[in-house]
Amino acid sequence: MPVRHYEKTPRALGYRMPAEWEPHEATWLAWPHNPEDWPGKFQSIPWLHAEIVRLLAAHERVHLIVENASAKQRVKSMLHRAGVNLDQVTFHAWPTDRGWTRDSGPIFIKKDGVRNAESRNSEVKVGLTNWRFNGWAKYSDWRLDDKLRGRVTKLLGLPSWQPLIQNHNGMNRPIVLEGGSIDVNGAGSLLSTEECLLSEVQQRNPGVSRGQLERVFYDYLGVDQTIWLNRGIVGDDTHGHIDDIARFVAPATIVAAVEPDTRDPNHAPLAENLSRLKSARTQQGKEFTIVELPMPRPIVFRGQRLPASYANFYVANEIVLVPTFHDRNDRVALNILAELFPDREIIGVHCVDLIWGLGALHCMTQQQPSALPSKA
Repeated sequence: MPVRHYEKTPRALGYRMPAEWEPHEATWLAWPHNPEDWPGKFQSIPWLHAEIVRLLAAHERVHLIVENASAKQRVKSMLHRAGVNLDQVTFHAWPTDRGWTRDSGPIFIKKDGVRNAESRNSEVKVGLTNWRFNGWAKYSDWRLDDKLRGRVTKLLGLPSWQPLIQNHNGMNRPIVLEGGSIDVNGAGSLLSTEECLLSEVQQRNPGVSRGQLERVFYDYLGVDQTIWLNRGIVGDDTHGHIDDIARFVAPATIVAAVEPDTRDPNHAPLAENLSRLKSARTQQGKEFTIVELPMPRPIVFRGQRLPASYANFYVANEIVLVPTFHDRNDRVALNILAELFPDREIIGVHCVDLIWGLGALHCMTQQQPSALPSKA
């Protein structure tokens, strides 16, 4: 199916990026296939993915990307042995560089319909935005991942837009954006970091200003205000992704990672981020409710500090998957999130091996919103 092009932006047509806790149609995942992404620990990673698929498939459809038809049969056998409801899993044989679908997959948007006298139900339309992916401006093997968003677009046949910006020569160029670099409340507010999107070091969009990015978020994601934090945690090779440090859990509530140990290199940047969040205001001019989320003790493997954070949780239908690290703060973090999501089951997933790949549960998942009306 050819991709249609639209003269009007998603914002002009009433689309917005919904919050993660709004109903999902499905979750997109990619099966791990490169042992070099977890050197020395790869053997356990496929089975961990199988368990995550099992948990998700109990509550929503899972679109699972595998390398080829041979891999599909092998993965299907593993999932069967892991007790996965295979009726809830749709396989796609598409080659990828890595499996961090949060960043390489499409960012979905939706348009809430207006209830009228002729229809009992509101019509909801789902679309997607196809941002460019360049391997976090760090790795050379990213071109297969960059094709993923186009593949999903053609498969689903949904309205789609490629966000563009005009450079100094008057030429349009695509904008680079990873899903892990932003977080939204579904009501017009977005969180991101200056380190990831505004620093010249990161090389996502050289020469693009803060104001230009905010306009792009306005036009393509339905965002009215962008709240800029400073930088991310130690060990994060994505240059400060927001999903390791601060997340919306309700329209006016944000969880913020904190590190009280002043000797820890995460203490100062997280303290500054917390200060910025406390100074931020909702679009109605009120303070956000800020809930502090502890960090686990440092996880080091082969001399490398890893980006372990409880903020890298994933909100699915009826459940929240939370990374745990055999740490005393595991229980604290799980209890905090249980209070914030009282209608969902909070499930801890052991991620000490997974984080060696420099990502966790949120990094590997991408939600596809439901075409049903969201609850008020």
